[in-house]
Amino acid sequence: MKKSYPATLSNLKKIRATIKDFLKIYEVDLKIIKNIQLAVDEAVTNIIKHAYKGDNKNNIIKIELELKNKKFQIHLYDNGIKVNKKNIKPRSLDNIKPGGLGIYFIDQLMDETKYLKSNKWINHLVLKKNII
Repeated sequence: MKKSYPATLSNLKKIRATIKDFLKIYEVDLKIIKNIQLAVDEAVTNIIKHAYKGDNKNNIIKIELELKNKKFQIHLYDNGIKVNKKNIKPRSLDNIKPGGLGIYFIDQLMDETKYLKSNKWINHLVLKKNII
């Protein structure tokens, strides 16, 4: 399944619904769906806030969902500021304050996170989850 959304926080609900609808077809457990939704929600929020520098309906996030051999993959594409993988790390949990835990949640909830090169898009993030 492939879809594109304007890069606005108001579209997070639609993106979560798209993921749920896709995974329900394959009878994936609701707890796993909710964990995936949270990870994707954090990733998309980071794209909007950091790659695109804010809520802007003129910017696009493309999403591709696939499930093969009990492995779910979500591809997120954007044309925002190029991601420097060296700068992406979760904040220490000892540093308690609002915000900044998105990478931590993504790492905890997904089995694999990759930043790939794309010919058409500046950033291509792949999140993988084994569906048991």
